[in-house]
Amino acid sequence: MSKFDSYVICTSPRSGSTLLCKLLAATGVSGNPGSYFHRTSISEWLAYFDLASEVSTPEPDLLALIFRAAIAKGSLDTGMFGLRLQRHSFDFFAQKLAVLHPERASDLERFEAAFGRTLFIHLTRLDKIQQAVSNVKAEQTGLWHRAPDGTELERLAPPSTPVYNAEEIRTCCDRLTTYDLDWKNWFEAQGIEPLRITYEALSSDPIETLREILGQLGLNGDAATGVAPGVAKLADETNQDWVSRFRLEHDIV
Repeated sequence: MSKFDSYVICTSPRSGSTLLCKLLAATGVSGNPGSYFHRTSISEWLAYFDLASEVSTPEPDLLALIFRAAIAKGSLDTGMFGLRLQRHSFDFFAQKLAVLHPERASDLERFEAAFGRTLFIHLTRLDKIQQAVSNVKAEQTGLWHRAPDGTELERLAPPSTPVYNAEEIRTCCDRLTTYDLDWKNWFEAQGIEPLRITYEALSSDPIETLREILGQLGLNGDAATGVAPGVAKLADETNQDWVSRFRLEHDIV
């Protein structure tokens, strides 16, 4: 019997969360984690789940409808709900969670009211320069994820040639660092000790990382056997060139 009813991957862009979500979904026992509340708009949440509503419907009722749809999609028939939350949209999500469960005194209590016993996973990337370079390059090229066979999984803009921009990288690096600090402060404020996973460990040994998470959830680690990563690394010579150039220009060892 699992120790938890749900888990939340607390992360920031280019930390390996898509890889982790696909690994967890592929086990068949740990739900179908996704960014179900990525947009900061109730109307967009409704559209994402293809839900209709009346203009006069009270907000708590709308949210209850949305959360039921999210739990169904994020659990499938496994009995385990998985959710990915990006820090930049977290505050809006937390505000709406408070509307849904105003009787609860803290964010943690509201999470548990909505999703049951919840394991929080803090997925971070230690090398912030590489993370920032990856993010800036994805924004410039429009390509965010590619499958192992080379086909595109997620493209958000037409293809374009990436151009090195030190200011963009620095600004992004600062923003990503702030996201990590914001998660840290929130965990401490809520009295949460999350399971800490790094991009570096995940990319180095994805199956072992998957087994660790399954074990923490109280699920059979053997479910990780035979699971193949569902995304390919996008980092190439351009990434390495930008990282080296940025470190040299800013005298970073």
